[in-house]
Amino acid sequence: MSAQSIYDTAPLGALIRYSDGTKEPPARHSRKLSDWKRRNGIARLLSKTPAKKGSFSLPGSITLHEGDFTSNGVTCMTFLRTHGLHSALQFEVIDTPKQGMVKILNSSGGNTELLYLAKDQSAADAWLANNRYQNAWCEVVGDDN
Repeated sequence: MSAQSIYDTAPLGALIRYSDGTKEPPARHSRKLSDWKRRNGIARLLSKTPAKKGSFSLPGSITLHEGDFTSNGVTCMTFLRTHGLHSALQFEVIDTPKQGMVKILNSSGGNTELLYLAKDQSAADAWLANNRYQNAWCEVVGDDN
């Protein structure tokens, strides 16, 4: 699939595999392996940004959450990767949020962003109690997702 297909069809919270189509190099080639890992991986779809037209045009994009670095239970750094809708990489949906899970969403600049994907409403309420967002709301995943 293309990034445009992910933008059009994948729900927020879906696990996405992205790849440049090349084989993984041997571990002994550390620099090549590091470069390959930047173009191949699995991440969660956090947001879809539409193209913006006007005096300063921006292409549409998808943003994926690749992971967090934590220390003593505190997230120190979050790794996000944004791919333009015309990216040469190939994308694949490998999992979608299950029925009954709860998406915690926020809106900024007219764009909806996934903040957290909870296993149920009580986990979502606990997360919201510890992570205060002014405009956050919950959306239970139903049959239509």
